[in-house]
Amino acid sequence: MSTLVAGMDKRMAEIAEKVHNGVRLSIEDGLYLYETNDLLTLGQLANQVNQRKNGNKVYFIENMTLYFTNVCEAHCAFCNFRRDPGEEGAYTLKPEEVIAFAEQHYHPGVREFHITGGHNNTVPFQYYVDSIRALKTRFPDVTIKAYTGAEIEFFSRLSGTSYKDVLLALKEAGLGTLTGGGAEILSERYRKKMSVDKATTDQWLEVHRTAHMIGMKTHATMLYGSIETIEERLQHMAYLREVQDETNGFMVFIPLAVQPKSRTAGIKRRTSAFEDMRTIAISRLMLDNFPHIKAYFINIGTQLTQLALTFGASDVHGTLVKERISHAAGATTEEGLTRDELIWLIQGAGRVAVERDTFYNEIKVY
Repeated sequence: MSTLVAGMDKRMAEIAEKVHNGVRLSIEDGLYLYETNDLLTLGQLANQVNQRKNGNKVYFIENMTLYFTNVCEAHCAFCNFRRDPGEEGAYTLKPEEVIAFAEQHYHPGVREFHITGGHNNTVPFQYYVDSIRALKTRFPDVTIKAYTGAEIEFFSRLSGTSYKDVLLALKEAGLGTLTGGGAEILSERYRKKMSVDKATTDQWLEVHRTAHMIGMKTHATMLYGSIETIEERLQHMAYLREVQDETNGFMVFIPLAVQPKSRTAGIKRRTSAFEDMRTIAISRLMLDNFPHIKAYFINIGTQLTQLALTFGASDVHGTLVKERISHAAGATTEEGLTRDELIWLIQGAGRVAVERDTFYNEIKVY
């Protein structure tokens, strides 16, 4: 610890002592970490926490993204994926069409279908249940990770039933876990300003709390880099930390760098490498009760994802195949990676690549 403290200012040294002793950081600590220019010490501290939790292991999964529909009643300001009913490019796939797409890209190593989509109120809730059931029947060995907390709130309104009843119906049909999306920034000021026409902060948190209570592990995200304040980012993390204290149901936190609405957008419209690494590191330090922090190569690129493995990240997501939501906006990254590429990326950072299933059970260590 003495080597790490050398050259630090007093405030950073105090935070370093907290980290070393496993003392929870406050929002005020987080504010300081967002202000400091000492990115390398911040990274060292986050790496120290991650090493305690995961050693040199970095996880990935063979998965595939699927999208049932892009029709959506919400008009979130940051989204370029959604369409209105009848609009050019709008689609709502029948279960057999989704299965046909999956069969084109499926191989026996695929362990997870990652499914999100629009809040399409032109079809009944049963459509969403039947789509899950059809996929699970055709691919019984693949875990279905589907629907955001905001989608569950939408299904509750669509069906006139409780979050619990919605989740139980989907679980019975084959749903294994919820995705982390729909959180964006858990701030009502942000949600009003960005026209987040979907679940409120309290509703999103309550959906995940309910999922945890019925035995479902879930994911959590944060969409950073637009109009939110630093305080709102940190409060977002604090909300998640509180739920995790109650339920221990979150498996991973995924900071998502917001994408501009055009692939040709200049660098001033994108988050900086400095901000991406800082946010991943602070996430690792603030979310002391989360097992994993994920570096999402779709949004920050493969090179920063590799660097993030020394800034507190222990997961690089998965193969994905054809990601659409970030790429419908301005993402310029790959739409997916192969298993060999993910292993190369992890090993190139001096880490041990571990293929996992959805629930972080180890399949193979490389």
